[in-house]
Amino acid sequence: MNPFVLLTLLSSLGLGTTLTFASSHWLLAWMGLEINTLAIIPLMAQHHHPRAVEASTKYFLIQATAAAMILFAGTTNAWITGTWEMTNMSSPIASTMIIFALALKIGLAPMHLWMPEVLQGLDLTTGLILSTWQKLAPLALIMQTAQDINPLLLTALGLLSTLIGGWGGLNQTQLRKILAYSSIAHMGWMIIILQYAPQLTLLALLTYIFMTSAAFLTLKMFSAMKINTLTTVWTKSPILSVTTALVLLSLAGLPPLTGFMPKWLILQELTKQDLPAIATVMALAALLSLYFYLRLCYSMTLTISPNVNNSTTPWRTAATQTSFSLALLTTAALALLPLTPAILMLTT
Repeated sequence: MNPFVLLTLLSSLGLGTTLTFASSHWLLAWMGLEINTLAIIPLMAQHHHPRAVEASTKYFLIQATAAAMILFAGTTNAWITGTWEMTNMSSPIASTMIIFALALKIGLAPMHLWMPEVLQGLDLTTGLILSTWQKLAPLALIMQTAQDINPLLLTALGLLSTLIGGWGGLNQTQLRKILAYSSIAHMGWMIIILQYAPQLTLLALLTYIFMTSAAFLTLKMFSAMKINTLTTVWTKSPILSVTTALVLLSLAGLPPLTGFMPKWLILQELTKQDLPAIATVMALAALLSLYFYLRLCYSMTLTISPNVNNSTTPWRTAATQTSFSLALLTTAALALLPLTPAILMLTT
């Protein structure tokens, strides 16, 4: 792709998200989301592969549907209340439509079915943008309107996303689909705590971005698309194999890694809010996710000789990717747990 075109598209991505962040008016927020959608579609379809074109078309249709729902809900709210302000969502119909539209935008269950299919058709770099940057604007809108949304609805969306994100990934062999289900599960953790402690939603989002970016960049370094490919990477880069296994366990939320911090604090907050049953279900749902992360770790680290390995060895081409960002993100994904007391002090 022409560098100037790429720069324009990436600038538009940034502009769309910033516009949505800065807006308190539904029309302006809708405009930001539309710019965002239109900017990422050329990036998705740039390889002209049938799967990429299919993924771009699916993504466009889903995002256009969600944007139309947001516009309709904003118009309904303006008709009832006489204002387009986000802070005045007194109509329950409009606020319910808004949360469903935004859930469709970020792939919360039960509006999640497009996410694994779209991510499977993309290359890893565009997949990384879709899994991290594209979540920011809709999540900002959910956070701004959370006080007007039925708490039971948010809890149901969060629980369902965590459970489906865990269940969906169990039977997958494609790494991009596994990361898509991982993303759905993490979004569930963010949404369930939103009404009680929005600062923990932000913390969970930040750690999720670190861990997912590290995972995507590592897979890009390995040129790995399937679990099968992971069985031969230890000979190519043993140290990176070790750190990748740790990043995956961090995504699963095991101590003493960074991923444990948001899960620990969210479960603690749910217990404080007198919701032990929900906290228990969330902890058990995390075990489902842990299983498929452990599958990946097993493929990477426990298929070493003398065990038999039946997969073909890939060509050893020189890596052209810069490893500085990967090193930085891997460190952030593994070693931030000791900062928990400082983060607690800042967020309370």
